[in-house]
Amino acid sequence: MTEDLSRLSRVVSHALRHEPWLYELELDEDGWAEVNDLLVALRQDDPTWTTLTQQDLEEMIRASAKQRHEVVGGRIRALYGHSLPGKLRKLPAMPPLRLFHGTAPTVGQKIRQQGLMPMGRQFVHLSTNKEDAVAVGRRKATAPIILSVRAQEAWKMNVAFYEGNERVWLADHVPAEYIDF
Repeated sequence: MTEDLSRLSRVVSHALRHEPWLYELELDEDGWAEVNDLLVALRQDDPTWTTLTQQDLEEMIRASAKQRHEVVGGRIRALYGHSLPGKLRKLPAMPPLRLFHGTAPTVGQKIRQQGLMPMGRQFVHLSTNKEDAVAVGRRKATAPIILSVRAQEAWKMNVAFYEGNERVWLADHVPAEYIDF
């Protein structure tokens, strides 16, 4: 396998096996993610992958001596080696007092007006700690902004939150009045 495909395989494994929330991926109960969601994340992660396609992922899988991933019907998953502490369960629940979201400074004004939106995904992904929010935000900008969400206050006003796992919470939308910049 060439070095580029080997590096791609390592990053895809990290995204699908270990920390999908850093790539804002939503894995189903069997570990599947949408290929398009993974491609968007990878393109943001590395400027050399701006033209990455599903065919490139399929070539990565074919070229690997170990079959680590599979693509079926526009979805991809890692076949083994998961270290996930728990898949995202999407259980409605009372969130922690505060949650965090890392993003590019260029979208700050839009968030101030509209709040946090899923932006083509099913849910807004929120981190339980600033460090994870920074890691997510760095995929979008070298100097991301970290937003602090007054989650319990929003929840008390009927904003729905879903427990993902101990590091990630989800929301359909977070109104701007509950976000501190």
